[in-house]
Amino acid sequence: MRYKVTALQAGRLQEMELDAGSEDELRERLAAQGAKLVSAQAQAKFSFGKKNVFGLSLFTQELIALLEAGLTLVEAIETLREKSGQDGNSVVLTRLIEGLYQGLTLSRVLGQMPEHFPPLYIATVGSAEKTGHLAEALKRYHHYESRLASVKKKIWSALVYPMVIITIGGGIMLFLLFYVIPKFSQIYASMKNLPPAAEMMLWWGELVHANGQFLFAAIIGAIAVTVMLLRTQAVKSSLAEWFWRLPKMETYRTLFSLTRFYRTVGLLLAGGLSIVAAMELAAQLLPSTMRLALAQAIVDIKSGQGVSSTLPRYGLTTPVAERLLRVGEQSGELATMCERSAQFCDEELDRAIDMFTRLFEPVLMLFIGVLIGGIVFLLYMPIFELAGSMQ
Repeated sequence: MRYKVTALQAGRLQEMELDAGSEDELRERLAAQGAKLVSAQAQAKFSFGKKNVFGLSLFTQELIALLEAGLTLVEAIETLREKSGQDGNSVVLTRLIEGLYQGLTLSRVLGQMPEHFPPLYIATVGSAEKTGHLAEALKRYHHYESRLASVKKKIWSALVYPMVIITIGGGIMLFLLFYVIPKFSQIYASMKNLPPAAEMMLWWGELVHANGQFLFAAIIGAIAVTVMLLRTQAVKSSLAEWFWRLPKMETYRTLFSLTRFYRTVGLLLAGGLSIVAAMELAAQLLPSTMRLALAQAIVDIKSGQGVSSTLPRYGLTTPVAERLLRVGEQSGELATMCERSAQFCDEELDRAIDMFTRLFEPVLMLFIGVLIGGIVFLLYMPIFELAGSMQ
């Protein structure tokens, strides 16, 4: 596989393209040349002209590497701007440098570009500015994003196979409806006293022969319109609400929300924010019902009540998380316990995804098989009935 590599050598960033079997092999090859791997991106074989979007993850990794190499913040960002050339990243980096030269803090400059930097990123940088450990804070944020991306990837992976089955099954259905059935229906055209199944096949075959192109275009158009509607925010929200009302789905939604919540709170606490400030910032990651519950919990915490006793009262913990939070309060390691709580929620979510995959895939296969088998049965049933009537 070909990689676009950014490496740090002799205090300078260098870009190159290398062939390697994995990132570990890249790292070893660069180390032999006295260079350190900063980032590696697998090169796509085809490009479809995607819009240039600021690469926050890549920017974070490269900034961490430069800061750990001993460069100042301004020097590091200037180095990244020189490397970026004239792409969209250069515009963002130029604005960052201009803001820093004006005497603004990095978090304030980032806050002027909310379209590129999420609130959590800005808060992480802001908390690091108080302690002076920006590289460590960015490492925690990058780890946080990696963990969340891993959870999302597992969810999407669980949905890929069903989508493939639905697509293949739909293609087979269209082939049977618009090619096989019309061909079979010609067998029954000259017969009289046809059984109901044959009459149905004959009716559909004549309909396809007369209006086949219109019917096929209508079905393809309906599929295209459905896909377009599914991409609108209103339809997505409605489907999401319906989906989460299914049995057990609300439990899984809560687990995923708690995973993000605890991991975010742990990240912000490790950066130096207070528990109340961390929870208020993390509230935006929760669904509306849980957000309201958290707002009430924050009021209780402000009044002096413990976190481990307040969150369970509003349904914002699991039994394991409750015990971990209690230990964290007693030991002063609340940030660490929040991260461990997120890990336990991750494990429960993994088990839920595995169970969903094992149950849903066979059911979907059965459903598609019944549909296709039903059409095949209708195709041959008239022949069997006619053969039986001749005996």
